[in-house]
Amino acid sequence: MPELRRDPVVGRWVIISTERARRPSDFPPPRWPRKGGPCVFCAGHESRTPDEVWALRPDASQPNGPGWLVRVVPNKFPALRIEGELERTGEGLFDRMNGVGAHEVVIEAPAHDAVIEQLPVGHLAEVLRAYRERIRDLAKDPRLEYVMVFKNHGDPAGASLEHTHSQLIATPIVPIMVEEELAGALQHYRIKQRCIWCDIVRQERRDAIRVIREEGGFVAIAPFAPRFPFETWVLPVAHRSAFEETPVGDLGPLAELISTILRGMTRYLGDPPYNFMLHSAPLRTPALEHFHWHLEIIPKLTRVAGFEWGTGFFINPTPPEEAAEYLRGEVPDAP
Repeated sequence: MPELRRDPVVGRWVIISTERARRPSDFPPPRWPRKGGPCVFCAGHESRTPDEVWALRPDASQPNGPGWLVRVVPNKFPALRIEGELERTGEGLFDRMNGVGAHEVVIEAPAHDAVIEQLPVGHLAEVLRAYRERIRDLAKDPRLEYVMVFKNHGDPAGASLEHTHSQLIATPIVPIMVEEELAGALQHYRIKQRCIWCDIVRQERRDAIRVIREEGGFVAIAPFAPRFPFETWVLPVAHRSAFEETPVGDLGPLAELISTILRGMTRYLGDPPYNFMLHSAPLRTPALEHFHWHLEIIPKLTRVAGFEWGTGFFINPTPPEEAAEYLRGEVPDAP
């Protein structure tokens, strides 16, 4: 029997279509062209990108040359530009402003064929530190209100270059999806005086049905009302509203957990294309008691079609309880 499940944060309903439930082997294997390197992101090609704004250079090599481990550069074709003023204007009912913001690329490794989940944990922790440091730096710009960190893996997920990288876009407004989370979380807090994500973490850890793995103060869960099959959330167990306030020493366990989840998806889902998105508190916001930063990882296994676009309902053929079992490696016939 299909189920309707309600996301407790934003109130979004999803359809868990158990009558067409799918195991990992039921999804078509991902296929997208892999061109091979080298490319503009490879070590030795630094002159083909804009000048770096942050880099980890263990050997104190010179900026904008080889010798880096992680490198952050402005996007050559940015969605928003750092130059200019907002100049908010209105035309009757309609509002507009200049496209001011920042769009940066985090090149996660020098080698073209590197895969993020196969990087040493310490290296992946440095990628997370790059996110942290860039958010902290961009927060100094009073024009900017939010930074979205995201990764598109594979052409079907929107990656235009196959060299492992992620991106961040800083915007002069808080995105509507984050506003919905903030509003839903605040409503819960006003009624119960508790963070809704803290409540979710406590309940999921107690029930242990949808918990995939814990590592050093972080937990990965299959959410109760997932929009997509094998959707996974990663959250700190202790309350923390802003990712950039994460102590550097905590990034190692977080990297270990993210690496484990991505390796599990590669093993059980056949290296699927995926997106991950980091939801954190708006910039310069004092610590929020009602909001909890979290990373959403979404494999691209199904398509969003007319019903979803027309209604806002998502149809998910894989119950999260089964998804968690597979990603924990507990299904006997899992490959």
